[in-house]
Amino acid sequence: MLKKIFIIILGIVLSSCIQRIYQVDNANLSDGKYDSEFPSQNCSKQIKEISESVKMLNCMVIYRTYFFSRNDSIRENEIEKAIKANKMINETFDHEPVSGTATIISTENNKIVLLTCAHIIDFPDRLVTKFTEEDRSEQYIQSVAYKQNMNIYINDIPNGNKLEIIAVDNEKDIALLGTDLGLHDDFIPVFNYKIGKARELEWGCFLYIMGYPLGNKMITSGIVSDPDGIKHGSFIIDALFNKGFSGGLVFAIRDGIPNFELVGIAKSVSAEHRYELIPEKEQHEFVYNPRIPYEGALLVRTGEDINYGITYAIPIEEIVEFIKYKRPTITQKGYNLDKFLKKN
Repeated sequence: MLKKIFIIILGIVLSSCIQRIYQVDNANLSDGKYDSEFPSQNCSKQIKEISESVKMLNCMVIYRTYFFSRNDSIRENEIEKAIKANKMINETFDHEPVSGTATIISTENNKIVLLTCAHIIDFPDRLVTKFTEEDRSEQYIQSVAYKQNMNIYINDIPNGNKLEIIAVDNEKDIALLGTDLGLHDDFIPVFNYKIGKARELEWGCFLYIMGYPLGNKMITSGIVSDPDGIKHGSFIIDALFNKGFSGGLVFAIRDGIPNFELVGIAKSVSAEHRYELIPEKEQHEFVYNPRIPYEGALLVRTGEDINYGITYAIPIEEIVEFIKYKRPTITQKGYNLDKFLKKN
């Protein structure tokens, strides 16, 4: 008899505990804050909708480079004169392809606007390198490269090969690109979720990041660290990051599915840079025999080791402030972002 009473009491205690846990969980989902737990509902439909507005951005730059001899002692103010006098010891054309991520945020007035990171399209008009002098008293020109052409394009949108830079801020690492859609029958997906408030992110908030690492459309997730850094223009996510993810959307969930909000874009990853010695020709240009010692010319190239799991993001407040500041320029070029700003 006592055993039966004990079992009944134990059952009542366990059921009451389960009920209390359930009520606390529901309360957390409606606290008005960004969620810090993995979604408890299926959100594939919403993520697919967001993904359709996220595009792979490509940039191809061509530089014409002139090389000079150390014995000619060319100074920086003598470069143009030296080129006209044909004092170069060599001349090359170099292609620099870069890819990243951009998101369609507007199609008003039949013009498309894309949001991305400035460093993807930031290529100087001229690059100068100098010989290293032991006494550092004077440095002579080793080479000078002039930008000949830059093509920014997205493959799967109308007139995607005619993108122009609408507005850019290299310090904040934000850029807007656009083009006239022209005559087309294609459906153009636009990011259609609410603009959030990155300053309301807290330690441990759960985030999604979507972009094109190494040319593959992918989504990953992470949690927020150092939310106080938002005041200084960035915050940290522990998500994995690779080349091509720059400009990728960062979005959070407020009080459960389907309440996605845009809180920023991914911009960079922690990395350590190094110099590498490479052969004169790349692998696609020449096949080397690894069993035979290489005796040709060596070139110096910069490489990097990525510290995975330390990803920096630009808060949405910086982006909104940038758009408002650049509004006269945006309007003058025939673009309109009023609908996007009203999602705030």
